[in-house]
Amino acid sequence: MRDILGIKHVVYHWVNSAGERFGVGTYSSEWVDRYLVKDYLRLDPVLFGCFQRFTPVNWKQLDWSSRSARTFFLDALEYGVGSQGFSVPVRGPNGQFALFTLNDDATDVQWEKFIHSMERTLVVCAHEFNKKALQLETAGATAVSQPLSPREVEAITCLAKGLNRSQTAQQMGISEHTLRVYIEAARHKLGAMNTTHAVGAHFR
Repeated sequence: MRDILGIKHVVYHWVNSAGERFGVGTYSSEWVDRYLVKDYLRLDPVLFGCFQRFTPVNWKQLDWSSRSARTFFLDALEYGVGSQGFSVPVRGPNGQFALFTLNDDATDVQWEKFIHSMERTLVVCAHEFNKKALQLETAGATAVSQPLSPREVEAITCLAKGLNRSQTAQQMGISEHTLRVYIEAARHKLGAMNTTHAVGAHFR
């Protein structure tokens, strides 16, 4: 879709009815890691601005006046996120929330023209992504739980022993990014809302 639209990034971020977060998109893995390490989820102006809205949002309409918002924006630019953005918030029937986001380095005039010509299509695309996500959530709810892999068990066991993520990654001989993959996979398989819940679910 990014290539078809001829823009820099396309991202779909989804929070299901259990509060689990998922995302697919074209942002670099370095920016995704940076976002997680800096815990930008707590202050992302796009996320907070769109959560309060039901209609599509051009990022220029959001509040970037705070120091933390400006710091976030400059950091995002440094990691390859474009200066222009457009997000479509979508809500599901059981508290689900999703954002379909497009991002680019176009000028204000170019971006306004692009959004004006494509807005209806983009809203339809956002809802089609969301329809698929809801189908996956329903399918996941009825599926038989999958067993954890040996590495997923090792990661959860280390955390249960009181090791932090850095210590766990070091003991397993992997990066913290890879550790996050194991933890998130285990959490998903266990149907856990967070890491603590996953540890408890595994050892109960």
